[in-house]
Amino acid sequence: MNSGSVLLALIVTLGAVLVAPGHTGFCPNEDPQLEPWNPGHNEANRVTIDGSRKLLLTSSATVHSMHITNGAKLVIQPSNKPIALRTRHILIENGGELHIGSEDCLFRGNLTIVLYGRSDDAEQPHDYFGHKYIGVGKGGTLEIHGEKKMSWTFLNKTLHPGGMSEGGYFFEKSWGHRGIIVHAIDPKTGEVIHSDRFDTYKSKDESTRLSQYLRSVPDGTILSVAVNDEGSRYLDDSARKAMTRLGSKHFLHLGFRHPWSFISVKGDPSSSVEDHVEYQGSRGSAAAKVHKLFQAENGEQFNVSSTSEWVQDVEWTEWLDKYEKARPRDWEKLSELRAANPGTVCTNPIDIQVTTVDGSSIPIQVTYKGGHDYRFECQQNNQVHSPCPDYKVRFLCGKTVKPRLTVTIDTNVNSTVLNLADNAQSWKPGDVIIVASTDYSMYQAEEFQIIPCRTCSPNQVKVEGKAKYLHIGEEMDGVDMRGEVGLLSRNILIYGEMEPQCYNSTVCRYFDFDTFGGHVKIGHGFKAVHIEGVELKHMGQQTMGHYPIHFHTAGDVDEKGGYFPPTYIKEISIHHAFSRCVTVHGSNGLLVKDVVGYDTLGHCFFTEDGPEERNTFDHCLGLLIKSGTLLPSDRDSRMCKTITEGAYPGYVAKPRQDCNAVSTFWMANPNNNLINCSAAGSEETGFWFIFHHVPTGPSEGLYPPGRSEHTPLGKFENNRAHSNYRAGMIIDNGVKTTEANDKDKRPILTLVGARYGPHKDADPFKPRVPAIIHHFIAYKNQDHGAWLRGGDVWLDDCQFSDNGIGLTLASGGTFPDDDGSKQEIKNSIFVGESNNVGTESMDNPVWGPGGFDHSGRTLPRGQNFPIRGVQIYDGPINIENCTFRKFVSLEGRHTSAIGFRLNNSWQSCPNNNLTNIIFQDVPIYSRVFFGEPGPWFNQMNLDGDKTTVFHDVDGSVSEYPGAFLVKEDNWLLRHPECIDVPDWKGAVCNGKYAQIYIQARRPADLRMKIIKDEYPDHPLHLEGALGKSNHYQQYQPVVTLQKGYTVHWDKTAPEELTVWLINFQRNDWIQIGFCYPRGTTFSILSDIHNRLTKQTYKTGTFVRTFQMDKVQQTYPNRGYYYWDEDSGLLFLTVKGHNEKEKFSFCSVKGCERIKIKAQIPKGSGVSDCQATAYPRYAQTPVVDLPLPKKLNNNLLKSKDHFLEIKVEAYNTRYYHLKDDFAYIEVDSKKFFVPEDGIQVVVIDGKLGKIVDNASFKMSILQGIPAQLDNYVTNIKDNSVVVIVSKGRLYSKGPWIKVLGKLGAQRDLKLKDKMAFVGYKGQFRPVWIKMITDDEAVKIFQAVPFPVENKMRL
Repeated sequence: MNSGSVLLALIVTLGAVLVAPGHTGFCPNEDPQLEPWNPGHNEANRVTIDGSRKLLLTSSATVHSMHITNGAKLVIQPSNKPIALRTRHILIENGGELHIGSEDCLFRGNLTIVLYGRSDDAEQPHDYFGHKYIGVGKGGTLEIHGEKKMSWTFLNKTLHPGGMSEGGYFFEKSWGHRGIIVHAIDPKTGEVIHSDRFDTYKSKDESTRLSQYLRSVPDGTILSVAVNDEGSRYLDDSARKAMTRLGSKHFLHLGFRHPWSFISVKGDPSSSVEDHVEYQGSRGSAAAKVHKLFQAENGEQFNVSSTSEWVQDVEWTEWLDKYEKARPRDWEKLSELRAANPGTVCTNPIDIQVTTVDGSSIPIQVTYKGGHDYRFECQQNNQVHSPCPDYKVRFLCGKTVKPRLTVTIDTNVNSTVLNLADNAQSWKPGDVIIVASTDYSMYQAEEFQIIPCRTCSPNQVKVEGKAKYLHIGEEMDGVDMRGEVGLLSRNILIYGEMEPQCYNSTVCRYFDFDTFGGHVKIGHGFKAVHIEGVELKHMGQQTMGHYPIHFHTAGDVDEKGGYFPPTYIKEISIHHAFSRCVTVHGSNGLLVKDVVGYDTLGHCFFTEDGPEERNTFDHCLGLLIKSGTLLPSDRDSRMCKTITEGAYPGYVAKPRQDCNAVSTFWMANPNNNLINCSAAGSEETGFWFIFHHVPTGPSEGLYPPGRSEHTPLGKFENNRAHSNYRAGMIIDNGVKTTEANDKDKRPILTLVGARYGPHKDADPFKPRVPAIIHHFIAYKNQDHGAWLRGGDVWLDDCQFSDNGIGLTLASGGTFPDDDGSKQEIKNSIFVGESNNVGTESMDNPVWGPGGFDHSGRTLPRGQNFPIRGVQIYDGPINIENCTFRKFVSLEGRHTSAIGFRLNNSWQSCPNNNLTNIIFQDVPIYSRVFFGEPGPWFNQMNLDGDKTTVFHDVDGSVSEYPGAFLVKEDNWLLRHPECIDVPDWKGAVCNGKYAQIYIQARRPADLRMKIIKDEYPDHPLHLEGALGKSNHYQQYQPVVTLQKGYTVHWDKTAPEELTVWLINFQRNDWIQIGFCYPRGTTFSILSDIHNRLTKQTYKTGTFVRTFQMDKVQQTYPNRGYYYWDEDSGLLFLTVKGHNEKEKFSFCSVKGCERIKIKAQIPKGSGVSDCQATAYPRYAQTPVVDLPLPKKLNNNLLKSKDHFLEIKVEAYNTRYYHLKDDFAYIEVDSKKFFVPEDGIQVVVIDGKLGKIVDNASFKMSILQGIPAQLDNYVTNIKDNSVVVIVSKGRLYSKGPWIKVLGKLGAQRDLKLKDKMAFVGYKGQFRPVWIKMITDDEAVKIFQAVPFPVENKMRL
């Protein structure tokens, strides 16, 4: 035979081996060179397979350990009998191979690999792999290929707690369906054949018809008969006897409104079940419940149940303040409270709730007295007999009872059919699945076992048991909230053998169970690793480096590293684990696909040191991710405070800053891909992109400092996050990359600040590359749907619902670190409170009324937490083509579609732009809220709280295209035409706005006061953005350009000031007068600072002038200052000399600044020159940019709209002639007041239409204003009433009575002039406003229509 024939024969022979019948490719167990191997059971047997040995394991075995090396191979034989391999560890290296199936020949048997051992064993750990592992070292091959099963999918129909499943029947009625209700049910199928109602309260004929109906029903039919409301009044003997023949024992004695339920099989009285109770009247609920189990013709069981009841709903009273008599003591009697608040507190409250005035709860003890009257005693801070702080209290009271009848037929007894989004035929009876929570609490995830189902479609599975919680399986209000359903079971199980309880004293401080599981670790230089179709349970250890699956410093594991096919982990489940799920450490290009990670400690999908890039997480699901001890970011508050290893002596942990970051997906480098993934429940966060300024651990030195902060984001598409505490997604923060020392005592890898600004090639000098977040869904996250801080971070086609705060886009607080960038969201949906109401349970501690219909629902934080759709923080941001739904504020809960960062000390950018915003089911008063002092908002006294602003580009928010929305009391931005919006605590204004940053040194702990010359009586006080211990302080007001200002201090002025021009275009200017003590001398220069290169160069100097007008003559290299020593003001003009890009804070050349150095005489006093500056430098308010015209109501996209109301009265003077002028204007329709007197305009509160106007002459109003009183009395309720006076108002008479009918305060003081916007109705809107003055009065205000009374919390 020649060589060609030999080669051909060899190819044919190999083909016969590689392509065996029934397989698509190579089956490793069919290699003829394999030797059968059955090592038996011996824990002392240390197995080494080396050399050319090729073994085939054909039965279960127990050994001490296994070492596969030097080219040896072990293959597991698929078998009809399960195989269990129990070992302390398996080490594969130096050409060794372990094969369990292959890509083309999946393993068909059932295999369990048990890794055993304790952490305190005498066994010496491997110096790299440790204990209890499958380890793949240099040259090692690990191929595990289990059967293909769908990894996870979504519910496609909502699963109700304990409720009906596919094929069942549900009937529920209340008022309006009175009488005896009968259901006839087919015993063969469980289907309702017929149902009818017999109103035996109304007519005796109905009683006759009932008895005839019961006689006509064929024997064998199942009958469900029950009362709803009342059915006894005209029951005759024929009906009562007919029911008795069916087996009833109580129907003969049925009384008025008695709840009664009955189930029987016609012809078999012994089958009857019955319940009957007496009506309890208004005192409470009463229910008669029965159920009976039947077997259908197909062998399946079904359950028929009936409940006839009177139900008492409950509601909370309003909050009641602590009354005077109770102030010196720590308890209150219910009788005294009732006397102090007549008609408010019910006789027998069901519950009491007590909070402090600022909203924090107070523990109380309730003392009962005779079962009726009781008191409650405050026990805050374990006090027993000391006064409570000021508090408020409310009571849960029962409402009037109502009837309800419920009849259900459950065709799945103690089982449930799940409707799924995908074909689930690969899931088999006995498999265990997990259904994710779709509420705030991740602990509402529920495990089920699949059972046989003959009638299920390919997209259905039947599981044992009933759901405890609501699991959404549909789109809610435009947001996809379908709960995830993950498969835990696989035919290959790698399992850590565990002790029944915790035994390691260090770990047992935090966990009461054994956490020393198995682990799989792949090291550098492995030959091949492909793992699919595997279940890993009880894996991972609370020790560093030992995780369920761990790629450790493996480098490039795809084609770039020479791996063909590329390395992957796919279609596996990791559950009930003890340290993470999949760890990618110093490794790149790994594919992690279709992985379910459930119930583990520490970050689940984890990239570790910072250099990990090009890894792809595709269609991965993580849920029930809990805190662990390993890293500061893994730890909860208790762990953070008590684990101090690596900290410098004296370190005091701040858990919310240093730790508290456990996440489902922890990305230490942006250049990784996340596609189709779901973070369905973590103690902290779903997706967290964190930044290592330099690589840490064994990866140290792999990239230069700062590279990760500028690395473009990989693909982030079609991901979702819900049921997380802190946030669905965060892009922010870094980790500390240096060891603890005396200057920074925090341990390495604690959380620190970082700023993300993606650029091409991670080079900040190259063009910016936006990080694109596409089709991200975030719902039911307690704090944030997403918190994204950085440069160009852009979201598109995203969905946010039922989050505490939907989205916060944050830049740098003081400066955007990537100047010229912006953050934006487009084409997205925000829902405040959807139809996903959740389940009231211990897992969801906050339950209360929802805004839209006031029904009970789970809430994200406290009951009064101000839910917001988008939270504006600093900026610049762009929000475009976004829809907001179902944001409804309550009296006591300031829900808003658009809100602002609470307790904010940072800057607010006037380049925050909103365009084409759509509101659906959002009352106009709930669109925006700027905040007010109170719970959650605190005192609103931080700088950022006072300077909030955004630009309504097209008027889709405010109805004024191009206007700016500002805080109502920020007079630096207001002008005479601004329109107040009291519901928003804001105002609609227009102007050309910019910012100045004033940095103060020597000292740096001053409070600054800035005054606009046009409004000297309305100063803005700023505390500074930085801590008082800083070496400098920074004040960041937003200002109106081309205006004058003065700046004052609460102590002696600082010796050094640096004024930064922020958002100034070329030739933009303001004039500022800084207050200094007499005798001060100055040195003033201008420069440009490039924040990217950190370079600064001088551009000019300021010289003193003795002519105030010359201050305006400012040039790039020369300026003038004017020192008015009499008033103590140093004047100069701050002017931009260079162009800037649209979203840049600074010019194209850098940040233009002015530096002032002052030589201040020692012992100088407070530098507050307000009294000497004004009225000397006061200016008449001037409108530079008129307010845009309000949109016509026909152009609005919602039925809600604003009515623009202007009321003004003032004295006019033309030379020596003096006259009065007054008018009312409603949406551009003016009513001038021709004569001295009162003008009244009445507006329909529902339609916003003017329905009447009237004038009352002053002569008529002298004395008792009877005509005006009668006129007001006859105005219909729900009317807006606008009043203005002309001439000198005659203030005598019962004005308080007349105006009080329209909401005026009882303590009003009338003067010569009056402007008033009031309301005739049953409540007092927040926009009621009265101004009185001797010279001029003015109200420019937007009133929301239709006028609606907010529901109370």
